[in-house]
Amino acid sequence: MFDQKGSIRLSIKAIIIKENKILLTKNRYRGEVFYLLPGGGQNHGERIDEALKRECLEEIGCPVEMNQLVFIRDYIGKNHKFANHEGDVHQVELMFSCKLLDGSPSMTKNKDDYQIGIEWIPLGELKNIIIYPKALKKVIHKDGTFDERVYLGDTG
Repeated sequence: MFDQKGSIRLSIKAIIIKENKILLTKNRYRGEVFYLLPGGGQNHGERIDEALKRECLEEIGCPVEMNQLVFIRDYIGKNHKFANHEGDVHQVELMFSCKLLDGSPSMTKNKDDYQIGIEWIPLGELKNIIIYPKALKKVIHKDGTFDERVYLGDTG
């Protein structure tokens, strides 16, 4: 029998790069401003591509085309910064290279509670911002290419 307490959440993320800039959501939580890739949790019975498209519409207001799987990350909360209130969280993130299909990204009313905006960040500036997972600073290069390693490990 499947134990809900020990469940793992699957999150699907979009890596959208255009003109050497990456599209990120800007967020505020407990006073800290940080950036995330657009995307979020897959619902039961929802395909991975459907989850990614739904989440991008909610967070950036634009449809996307899902391309290649680029990175996989574990996030085991008890091992990271927010362990005191995320100690029981285990999330697996699949990060796909994506392309915007129509329109200009804009924040929607369906955004996450902690999302305060969206921004195109120059790839050369990733090292100067707080972004989760932090490993993205090392595996996404200034020229828009990616490290060859796919599994990023249990990273914060």
